[in-house]
Formats: sequence, structure tokens, C-alpha cells
Amino acid sequence: MSVFQFDLKRGSGKMSTVPDGKKLVRSPSGLRMVPENGAFNSPFSLDEPQWVPDKECPSCMQCDKKYDFLTRKHHCRRCGRCFCDKCCSKKVALPRMCFVDPVRQCGECSLVSQKEMEFYDKQLKVLMGGGSFIVTLGTSKTSETMMCRLSNNHRYLFFDGESHFEVELSRISSMQVLTEESTPEGGNSRASGMLLHCKPTGSQDPQQLRMEAADDKKTASSWLAAMHKAAKLLYEARDR
Repeated sequence: MSVFQFDLKRGSGKMSTVPDGKKLVRSPSGLRMVPENGAFNSPFSLDEPQWVPDKECPSCMQCDKKYDFLTRKHHCRRCGRCFCDKCCSKKVALPRMCFVDPVRQCGECSLVSQKEMEFYDKQLKVLMGGGSFIVTLGTSKTSETMMCRLSNNHRYLFFDGESHFEVELSRISSMQVLTEESTPEGGNSRASGMLLHCKPTGSQDPQQLRMEAADDKKTASSWLAAMHKAAKLLYEARDR
């Protein structure tokens, strides 16, 4: 797959090749389908946690029940802490760690993972489907109507119109959703655009990219709402 290095200049940049291949690996936590080159992980992905050593957890870290021959210890695949079977019995899908099958998680982590499944089941599809926006780069006086979509490997935003460029998510320093009233009488507001501040390759100075919903405002609003959720997961992954 060829990608275009974003530098906030229309139709400029240099081509490079990014591998999309994946491989099946077995970890202590289960089978995972990961990129062949770890440098190209999805920006939403989380690393597997270090398990709390068995010798450091003589009792369940939730209910404090002592382990013995009948009460076995289990490690949560998301947080790595040690629990009894009752406190760590749920097996829940964990796509952010690339697990092929649902894996054992503690009660707190399983709730978080279940909430994230809506993003993977619905909102990622919206982002990859794309939306139409009026795009303005930096302080330019001119704008262009472009289709924006998330790449299949979740690493880039592709912008396609008369010109073409892309933004790597890892180089987006901030996102701000713009809203407008959904009816003339007021009431609920809906997403109408977005301001992105991006760091071009080789620079630490953010530059602005403004996106405003074009003709299909309903689709654009859904795309922006999904992008807002993506931003939360993106910043959470960066902070870990």
C-alpha cells in the first residue's frame, strides 16, 4: 500500500510503502493477530500488560479471598492484575489488544471493553466509509470539497478531491469538534465540523486543518461523532 506523507501543502509530498500484512502470534494471554511490523500497529491499540507475579498476590485483588488448592488465581488480560475465578470469570472481546477470541477479564475491565466494542462494531465502519467536507489548510483563503475517510489500518485520514493528501493520526496534536443548533428554534446541537492541529513530518509546530460538513450533513455529522470517540481512545492509548 502506498501512502502520501502529509506536509500541509496541496499535492506535495513523497511516496513510501507501508506494509499491511498481519501474523498470528501466541502470547501467555491468548492468540493475537498483529501487524507483521510492530511499528505499524493501529493507533488505537494497547500493549498487553505485565502480569502481577503470582508470588506477589496471595489473595484476590478484588475480594481478598485467599488462594488455595480449590481457589485458583487468574490474571485479567487487560489490566494484568490477579483475581479469583468469581472476580475474573467473564470472557470479553478485546480488539484493542488484537486478540482473536474473547479473553478473561476482571469485572471493571470487562465493562470498559464492552463499551469499546460499539466503536469497533459501528463507529470504525463509519470512519472508514468516509464523509464529505469543505477543507481549509492552515491560513489559506481557499477551500476544497473533499472526501475524508480513515484508512483500513486506522493509521491515516485520507483526503480526496481535486488534490489528495493524508494525515497520520499519531501526528494530530489536538481535535476540536464544531457544533451548530440542529433546528432553527434551538435544542440539541450536532457536529458540523472539526479543527485538527497536526504536526507535519519533520516539524514540531502544529498547523491547522479545518473541516466543515459539505452537502450531506447527516453523514458528515455521524462521521464527526465517530471521530470524537476515536480521539478519546487515541489519547488514552498515548497516555498509557
